[in-house]
Amino acid sequence: MKNFFNQLFGLDDVPQSDPVSDTETVRRIVREIDRLDPAQGRFIAAFAFVLSRVANADLVISDDEIRRMEEVVREVGGLEEAQAVLVVQIAKSQQSLLGGTENYLVTREFDKIATREQKERLLHCLFEVSAADDEISMVEENEVRKIAEEMCFDHREFSAIRSQYNEKRSLLRK
Repeated sequence: MKNFFNQLFGLDDVPQSDPVSDTETVRRIVREIDRLDPAQGRFIAAFAFVLSRVANADLVISDDEIRRMEEVVREVGGLEEAQAVLVVQIAKSQQSLLGGTENYLVTREFDKIATREQKERLLHCLFEVSAADDEISMVEENEVRKIAEEMCFDHREFSAIRSQYNEKRSLLRK
């Protein structure tokens, strides 16, 4: 589990610290991550990263989007609030640092480990995060479309899910 989180979130390159000198905050974060089942952790990590991919599509992750991502990660992953906050913060940071190179790879990983229903739920969550600031921009919508295609959803399937968010789509508001 730690290896996957370290690889996904780029923590392998972080120098190892002396556990005796770690602050209580660092120890608490490590405890939060260690409590996740490895399969659950892999799923949640990929899920959160893909959410951050859409939130960052317009190069700004708003506070509303962050709050919505935390709610979704907590709900979908069955996590405690502290765990969800931590996972979203790591995903958001990694998106800012490595998004362009990791987007497809992490989405492909999620595609391999998720069921069809979980992938559909992810698409709904992507639209929910995009709409967190009360509008789904074209750039966000296009990013959701790319993710849907990477997970082998056809246009009809994507359109059926997207239509449930028409009132938030900027294209239809103008």
